[in-house]
Order: sequence, then structure tokens, then C-alpha cells
Amino acid sequence: MDPDTFGRFAEGFARFMGTARFLAYMSAFVAIWLIWNVAAPNGLRFDPYAFIFLTLMLSLQASYAAPLILLAQNRQADRDKVMIEQDRSRDERALAETEFLTREVASLRIAMRDSATRDFVRSELRNLLDDMEERGLRVTRDEGDDRDGAPDSRR
Repeated sequence: MDPDTFGRFAEGFARFMGTARFLAYMSAFVAIWLIWNVAAPNGLRFDPYAFIFLTLMLSLQASYAAPLILLAQNRQADRDKVMIEQDRSRDERALAETEFLTREVASLRIAMRDSATRDFVRSELRNLLDDMEERGLRVTRDEGDDRDGAPDSRR
């Protein structure tokens, strides 16, 4: 028998044994067994009061169920190991990408501190113009520009 097919069967069996439906079926089976062997006429009873045969049947069911459940758990553990390894690999890649982006942002911030922004250049030019006017130098501007360099709104 193919181990993978048997493994899938074991997983299905274990999954069924973990349901409320299984518990209800098993409880009904045991209740019917007990009622039959207590209330039925003596000639129809097949397992008298000590219920040795019921105990044997439940032990047999448990002896088959335990290895099947363990097999299903082992298969799940193997799948979990693969998923954990994939998650770890994905996390390592994400961490490496995050570290790279952090370094890039830090280098851009350093580079931006060394470069002049538009506002900085404008303020320096204004200061120069003010200094020139204080010294008595005449500053000529284009007719369409105001002091901020924006087009004149009077047009």
C-alpha cells in the first residue's frame, strides 16, 4: 500500500475521531449496547453484565485509533516543519530587504543634508538682496516677478 495514501486515510480517520459527530456515534453505540444487554430477554443478550465483549471492542478500537492518530500527527508535524522553514526563509529575506532599505533611507538623509534645498537657496538669495540694498546698491528685478520669484499677480 502506498504510504501517502495510507497517511491521507489516517489523517481523515484522526480528523473524524476528533469531531462531535464521532463522539455522538460512539456514545449512541455504547448506549444501545448497554441497553440491549440489560433490557433484552436473556436469550437475546450476547454480553452479560460485566460487558467483557464491549470492553474488548472498545480496546480494539483504541488499539487501532492510537497509531493512526500518531501517524496523522507525524505527517502534520512534517508539514509544520516545512512551513516553519519557508516562514523563516521569507522572514530572513524580508529582514535583509528592510535593512537594505533602512541603509538607503539613511544615506539619502545624509545626502539631503549636504544638498541645498529650494527654500534654502531662496532664503540665501533674499539675504543677499537685502545686504545689497543696505549697502545702497540698486537691485533691478524683472517686471513680472515679485520678491518670492513668483509671477506678478498684477498682470
